[in-house]
Amino acid sequence: MSNTAKIKSRLRLRAADAVPFLKWAGGKRGMIPRLKEYLPRNFKMYCEPFLGGAALFFHLQPGSSFLADSNAELITTYRMVRDKPRDLIEALSRHYYDKDYYYSVRAIDPTGLTEVEVAARMIYLNRTGFNGLYRVNSKGIFNVPFGRYTNPTIVDTERILACSDALKGAVIENIPFQDLPWEAFGEGDFVYFDPPYIPLNKTSSFTAYDKGGFGMEEQQELASLFRDLDKRGVILMLSNAGHDLTKELYSGFRVVDVPMLRMINSKADKRGAVTEHLVMNY
Repeated sequence: MSNTAKIKSRLRLRAADAVPFLKWAGGKRGMIPRLKEYLPRNFKMYCEPFLGGAALFFHLQPGSSFLADSNAELITTYRMVRDKPRDLIEALSRHYYDKDYYYSVRAIDPTGLTEVEVAARMIYLNRTGFNGLYRVNSKGIFNVPFGRYTNPTIVDTERILACSDALKGAVIENIPFQDLPWEAFGEGDFVYFDPPYIPLNKTSSFTAYDKGGFGMEEQQELASLFRDLDKRGVILMLSNAGHDLTKELYSGFRVVDVPMLRMINSKADKRGAVTEHLVMNY
């Protein structure tokens, strides 16, 4: 085997091991075995407009993909994992687990950092903050408290390199779902929507992950987009809360109940088994 072939073989093996490098509320890593039961057998281009932890993307590793999210720091982090993994690993290695240090990093204004530094800060806060939450206040300032762990892994070199390999060739954009170039998607393309969920009670909030919020107006816009894409032959799958409103918004489409173990929540009594709705047009 030539050196080039050996390198390509190692890249394939490494990318095959890619799993999310971030914890993310609502992340689908633990749900992949159930989602696999409902995935389309074949598709052309893959699109995920609410990227989050990207568990389904890393599972599928499609050849052609468009990944997006409205969270600018999140998208910068994915781009740096894709484009500058070694620089990112070096920057991340300068961080360490300490309460005072955590709050000093949390207080940094990311707009004054380089893109690699933004990504390193994002991963560090994610790994050492309380319960892996990403939460911002109304001003868009990250405000998750320090998390108590035993020797947390801050620099996961192999995982970052595996994810970098998996992301090669993916288009990664900081765009809200309404502004994606939907005209480019057509028959046979596959879109997976995993938006902020419809709240199950009056105290639930849409504002935890994006200062712009995500309310019923956005949920209705998304449902309208879902119907428009369906008419164009796009293959569609959407996850949302096990709520009557989900069934109402997506009436006429296939809706199945999927049990999920929710591990990330600021309140321990809110973690555990919940039922989600999976909506499909196939």
